Amino acid sequence: MASEHAEHVLTPTSYISHHLSFMTHPVGDTPFMSVNVDSVVMSVLLGIIGCGFMWLAGRGATASVPGKRQALVELALEFVNDQVKSIFHGNISFVAPLALTVFVWVLLMNSMDFLPVDLSAWVYKNVFGLENWRQVPTADINTTFALSLSVWLLMIFYSVKAKGLGGWVHELTCSPFGSNPVLWIPNFLFNLVEYISKPLSHSLRLYGNMYAGEIIFLLLGLWAATGPSGTFFGAILSGGWAVFHILIVALQAYIFMMLTIVYMAMAHESH
Repeated sequence: MASEHAEHVLTPTSYISHHLSFMTHPVGDTPFMSVNVDSVVMSVLLGIIGCGFMWLAGRGATASVPGKRQALVELALEFVNDQVKSIFHGNISFVAPLALTVFVWVLLMNSMDFLPVDLSAWVYKNVFGLENWRQVPTADINTTFALSLSVWLLMIFYSVKAKGLGGWVHELTCSPFGSNPVLWIPNFLFNLVEYISKPLSHSLRLYGNMYAGEIIFLLLGLWAATGPSGTFFGAILSGGWAVFHILIVALQAYIFMMLTIVYMAMAHESH
């Protein structure tokens, strides 16, 4: 009985490990491939919610005095459009919707960090029967890297489209050091490092900030296990951190969007 009771004693390690465990489903027979079902489901669900909100706002848009929903969407559209025009000096018919999609989607995924972890875990377990469920998709490196890799592939595609395959290859081998054949390999290696660093920095910045925010919420939540006083002070500190975290959530979505615009602009520029 003592050993069985010890297995159920809450420790900081077991508490944090439980909340940071993914609902993972293996792919095939290989142990190296799996899918974090919770990250995929939450990402898709929040994407549908974001698209649905925009669709409803567009469907109910009027030329008269706008309602609160239409005013919010128009404010977001104008904000993103101004950011795109300040960086991208070409046709923004694709870049502006891409930037808006990235901003809204990442903002919604980041905002899941505001839901109380213990209450959410109780709901997932007792209502849906899910023992492990991570509700913040951007706290998963797989999600942020998938987003950054998608932007990276779009950057390469539009770079080839704008400059032609020959122009793109010429840029890889002849800049920034010059077009002398001796410099082709150094140029290529220099550009290769630059190309590889883009999706890594793009994804790790978002992941690191959201993962750190999630850890801090969990550490503050541990205070509740120390008694009524711990619950009181933990709630106050969690509320204070949540207010500060609003800035982080919005700022990280903004930075991810701005880097997306910058990469699209770089794809259309020639060295």
